[in-house]
Amino acid sequence: MKRAMLALADGTVFEGTSYGGEGEAVGEVVFNTCMSGYQEILTDPSYKGQIVTMTYPLIGNYGVNPEDVESHRPFVEGFIIKEGSVLPSNWRARKSLEEFLREYGIVGIQGIDTRALTRHIRDHGAQEGVISTIDDDPNSLVAKAKASPGLIGRDLVKEVCCEAPFTWSRGIWEWPAGYREPGTGYPLGGVAERREPRPDRAQLSLFGSQVAARGSQAYKVVAYDCGIKWNILRQLVSSGCEVTVVPAATTAEIVLNLYPDGIFLSNGPGDPEGVPYLIQAVRKLIGKKPIFGICLGHQIIGLALGGRTYKLKFGHHGGNQPVKDLTTGKVEITSQNHGFAVDMESFTNDPKGRVFGDPADIVLTHVNLNDNTCEGLMHRRLPLFSVQYHPEASPGPHDANYLFKRFVEMMERDRRPAASSPQIQLKAGR
Repeated sequence: MKRAMLALADGTVFEGTSYGGEGEAVGEVVFNTCMSGYQEILTDPSYKGQIVTMTYPLIGNYGVNPEDVESHRPFVEGFIIKEGSVLPSNWRARKSLEEFLREYGIVGIQGIDTRALTRHIRDHGAQEGVISTIDDDPNSLVAKAKASPGLIGRDLVKEVCCEAPFTWSRGIWEWPAGYREPGTGYPLGGVAERREPRPDRAQLSLFGSQVAARGSQAYKVVAYDCGIKWNILRQLVSSGCEVTVVPAATTAEIVLNLYPDGIFLSNGPGDPEGVPYLIQAVRKLIGKKPIFGICLGHQIIGLALGGRTYKLKFGHHGGNQPVKDLTTGKVEITSQNHGFAVDMESFTNDPKGRVFGDPADIVLTHVNLNDNTCEGLMHRRLPLFSVQYHPEASPGPHDANYLFKRFVEMMERDRRPAASSPQIQLKAGR
């Protein structure tokens, strides 16, 4: 097995063996606490610019199949594991994880102490790193890590979003028929065009509800693609939405000319302040149509409302983050993948007058029970809400799937005359 090395910008070096593609990968090193779901993690565009460390010690047990993907290819810069399974076993598997990484040229390393690496990141923070199978000089690799530009201020969205608008019609996977065209009894034969589409790749979900029938009453949703996960699109379709996906640089005027019932802001990689064009577009859309944002979309909403974001020490990456919904008092276990957070205090501490309307109308709705960071917000008077975590899961728990229903209900209220649309009452304030 070929030798490989991992070097961090602070001078910490780990030695292991190559796993997957060969060469060199540079990115911010983070850790993910999911025990499974590695295929969805690898293909999540939100990981662009990052090297992912899996904390679970044995990865690749069930191989790789053509269904459990969140985009048309992997977007991680590199992959770090303790041990890769040499005998994957699952009836859906088509190849091993290492073959999959090698096919897409994803540089990986195994055989290092991932527990020690995780503790180091937790104590010292996420930082730039390099995985290499071609350079075995620690000093050289550390210098490369230090020279990496990092995530702050970079626009990584433009590297993962679609190049042109497209429609999406595929709903969630249901046993035993698989994917179906909503509103029909026939299996779905096609899938949306997205640069290099793979019609055979879609997410397996044994926990989804029946696909909602569509027709003249379907909700027309325009989804901004900042690196959107396919399971978000599946959940929207299965909730009764007709979805048109547009590039992140699409103007507010173009979106409104599509006459949507609602606007969705997707997940995506990097620093939300690195995409000012989207922030400006969303600020023009606020109050015009119902808006729902997830992950980066949540942060974009926070910035469009006049708030600020900040970088977390090591981020939230995994499927076991506890979040309290302050509107109901319920606690849910959530899937998360973000390195930035919205600063709720920035709405009230606003010396430059940037906040959209009355700051008291911007309400904290969800909070992370591990570190008390903002996990969701809404506007008291305008049809707008967002969450920092991933209610579509994939991978992860399905506790927060109700948020797609909440979005549909918001669009339904917006369809009614003003007199029949009561103001939302909250159980908790800021």
